[in-house]
Amino acid sequence: MASAISLLLLPSPRPLHGAGGSRLLPSTPHRRVLLAAPAPRRLLAAAPPPRASNNNDNSGAVEAPDRLVAAVAYLYPFLDGAHHGRFLLAQFPFFSALLRPLAPAARLFHSSPLTPFLLFLTLYFAVVRNQQAFSRFVRFNAMQAVALDVLLIFPDLLAQSFAPSGGVGFEIYQSLESTVFLFLLVSLVYGGGACLLGKTPRLPIVADAAERQVM
Repeated sequence: MASAISLLLLPSPRPLHGAGGSRLLPSTPHRRVLLAAPAPRRLLAAAPPPRASNNNDNSGAVEAPDRLVAAVAYLYPFLDGAHHGRFLLAQFPFFSALLRPLAPAARLFHSSPLTPFLLFLTLYFAVVRNQQAFSRFVRFNAMQAVALDVLLIFPDLLAQSFAPSGGVGFEIYQSLESTVFLFLLVSLVYGGGACLLGKTPRLPIVADAAERQVM
């Protein structure tokens, strides 16, 4: 009896190494794993923070041939609409001197009535729609150039239907023609310059339309 009482009074063995230990302390193995392996924290600490993307500054990702092709695409709408600057060039001759390096390209562009149309088809079908051969950078800028050229339909129609010979109407007509030419010139300088730097230019009016066309 005494031995039985002494056995009852003795403290029960701590179940740390027996088979029943897992039933009494089910969370002990998990605590040991968490304390012994803080690897996830080291991975999170070593991983660099995500960098914010900027579509307008991707100069490190654009190769030199893509920059050149994208910049040359903006020559197409400018050469196609250069005739709108006849009044401005007559009033300010330094514009003619500034654009003189483009004279060979202008002569080649207007060498045949079919040249503008063939260039339009080439830019749209061979560049914009050709995802395998050209990067999105090139295709987006080519689409902007094509959309800008399509917009020239409106001033061309205005020039054919409304061409006063004098008075206030003629002055308004001159101002509109010069505005179109300056817009094309700014688009050429800004678009071509940004492409040469590897940045994506976004021209007003045509940028959203180009985004929808380029996948």
